[in-house]
Amino acid sequence: MRTGLAVLISASLLVSLAACAAPTEVGVEEPVSATCTPAKSGAASESVSVTGELGAKPVVEFDGPLAPETTERSIAIQGDGDIVENDDQVSVNFTLINAATGSELSTTTYSDTGEQTFAVDEQQFLAGLVKTIACGSVGSRIVGVIPPADAWGDEGSADLGVGAGESIVFVVDLVGKATSSFTAEKFEDMKDMPAVEFDADGAPTITIPDIDPPATSRLGIISEGDGEVVPEAANVTVHYTGINWNTGKVFDSSWERGEPSPFNTSGVVNGFGKAIEGQKVGTKLIVAVTPIDGYGSAGSGENIGPTDTIVFVVEIISLDA
Repeated sequence: MRTGLAVLISASLLVSLAACAAPTEVGVEEPVSATCTPAKSGAASESVSVTGELGAKPVVEFDGPLAPETTERSIAIQGDGDIVENDDQVSVNFTLINAATGSELSTTTYSDTGEQTFAVDEQQFLAGLVKTIACGSVGSRIVGVIPPADAWGDEGSADLGVGAGESIVFVVDLVGKATSSFTAEKFEDMKDMPAVEFDADGAPTITIPDIDPPATSRLGIISEGDGEVVPEAANVTVHYTGINWNTGKVFDSSWERGEPSPFNTSGVVNGFGKAIEGQKVGTKLIVAVTPIDGYGSAGSGENIGPTDTIVFVVEIISLDA
């Protein structure tokens, strides 16, 4: 059973709100997507009063305890942006409350630098959080009331203050949606990217320029291979070096370890995996991964901060079964 805030939300996307919507009543009708079926509204989610402007911390009130049998989801403010589908990456502000006690468990800062990124994927995050966000429109404020079965179950979460068998209320503002796709460019034609030199053994030295990192992730083809094209969610073996653009420090390198690394492209940092997919075996590439496609505002230990862009130089060794 997942515990702790780290399994709830990660990363950041610095997307400005087009406008602050006026507060509305919970239960607004939302657009219908042909490819996404939202969780249904119910008595519990409809009973939650949410006031305040989108982009500012909401005032959330309800008479508890709330204990729905399934995750219930109601719209407090209806946005008019893109609909969030499964497997999307979205940037959010949120407030998390214990549905039994009314105690606030966690909240973002409701600022550009405090937004968090959420992968709409039940394999990565609590099912109830995903069910609350999936099918919502960017610019919406959504109320989810989530039972233990879609949260921490009979164990609860001592770290966050959720007792055994207690439900949670998740009020989330959908700020933006990331595309997670890359347009490959010839590295020799790219400006304002790190310099790369390979030694006799093929290992790269990466020199970060004294400029700000790009606003969006960028992919450069250093040299193109002539092998098979890597499909989505593929098992590959690659050599790589990862360096933090903001600090200039290498944080990981298969070349330094002396052997290439096997992995599935869907099981690594989103920007890393997406850069490899669609390329030919034998290709050498460089990718600058901004926080939304990387570790985001959660960062990664001491090596990668919440606003850091990371750079990978990669050689695709093989496409594996």
